[in-house]
Amino acid sequence: MLDIYTIIFLALAVFIFVRLRSVLGQRTGRERPPYDPYSRDTARPPQPTGDNVVSLPERNTTTPGAPPAAEAEEEEAPKYRWEGVAPEGSAMAATLDEIARQEPDFDAKHFLSGSKAAYEMIVTAFANGDRRTLKDLLSKEVYDSFVAAIADRESRGESMESRFVAISKAELENAVMEGRTARLTVHFVSQLVSVTRGRDGSVVDGSPDTVADVTDVWTFARDLGSRDPNWKLVQTGTSA
Repeated sequence: MLDIYTIIFLALAVFIFVRLRSVLGQRTGRERPPYDPYSRDTARPPQPTGDNVVSLPERNTTTPGAPPAAEAEEEEAPKYRWEGVAPEGSAMAATLDEIARQEPDFDAKHFLSGSKAAYEMIVTAFANGDRRTLKDLLSKEVYDSFVAAIADRESRGESMESRFVAISKAELENAVMEGRTARLTVHFVSQLVSVTRGRDGSVVDGSPDTVADVTDVWTFARDLGSRDPNWKLVQTGTSA
C-alpha cells in the first residue's frame, strides 16, 4: 500500500515532467534550421559581417542578358601589379618586378607604409639625440652624418623638439638595382612642428606654435636575399 508521502512525490514528479516537456518541447520560431553541408538546397549558415567581408553571388546565379561567367572573366582585364605605386611599363615598374622576382614576398605598398613609419622614427630620434634608434635605421655613412650634427647641437647646449602632425604624402620616386642591392627613393611631404632651443630655453630656430610643411626625398636600400629584412636610409635630400 502506498503511503501519503509516496503519493505526494509521485504527483510532484508527474507535474515537473509535464512542465519540462511543455517548455523544452516547444518551438519558439528562433531555432536554426539543420545545416547539411552536402546539400545544395539547404540554406547557408550565417556568414560573418563587417567592413572586410564582401558577399559574393552564388555561382549558379545569373542575370538575364548577362554574358556567361567564362566570357565575363575573359573581358575583365588582370589588375596591374604596381597600381598606384609605379606607372605601368616604366623603369620603376621593371625594377619592382626584378625585386619581386628575387624576393616573391616583396610588397611595394607595404614598403611605402613601412617607409612612413621609418621616416617618423628617424626624424624624432634625430631631434631627441637617440643614437641607438638611428643606428638600426641608417647606413653607416648617414648615421655618422646625423651623429655629427647631434654632437654639434649638444656642444652648443641646444635641444630640439619635433612633433609630427601628419605625413600627407609618401610616394615612390625612383627604384634602381645596383647588383644585389635595391635602392628605393621616396618623396615625403609632412606637417611638422619643430623648434630648436638654446641653453637658456630661448627659441633659436623654428617655432613651437607653427605647423610647417616639410618635403624630403629619402633613399632606402637593402641587399636582396639578406637575412636582415630591414631597409636602411642611405641618402637624404629635399625637394622644392
